[in-house]
Amino acid sequence: MKKKILVVDDDSNVRDYLVSLLTDNGYEVHVAGDVREGVEQAKSVLPDLITLDIEMPGEWGPRFYQKVSKIPGLKKVPVIIISGVPGHQYAVLNAFAAVQKPFDRDLLLQTVRDALA
Repeated sequence: MKKKILVVDDDSNVRDYLVSLLTDNGYEVHVAGDVREGVEQAKSVLPDLITLDIEMPGEWGPRFYQKVSKIPGLKKVPVIIISGVPGHQYAVLNAFAAVQKPFDRDLLLQTVRDALA
C-alpha cells in the first residue's frame, strides 16, 4: 500500500512540482491550497506525512498544524515544513524537519523517506 502524503501549499507551481516528484517516487499525493482545505483533506485522507508551507493567504501553516494536531489519528503524523520564510524551522516546534525553498529534490526525498521510516 502506498504511503499517503498531503501537500499544503498556496503556490500552485510548488504543489504541481511536489505532486510530480512524490508520485514519481511511489507515493499517493493529495493537495490543499490553504489551511481550511488542508484540514479538510487531512481529516478525509488521514495522511502518513504532511508537507506544509508556512506563509499562505488567510491563516498560516502554524495555524494548520495547531488544528490538525488536535484531531485524533493525526496527532503524530510527521510534518515537513517547506518554506522560503526566514526562521521557518521555528514556526512549528514539533515538525519532523524544515526544508528551505528553493529545495534540493534529493534532500527532500531523503527527508520524506526518513520521516516515513
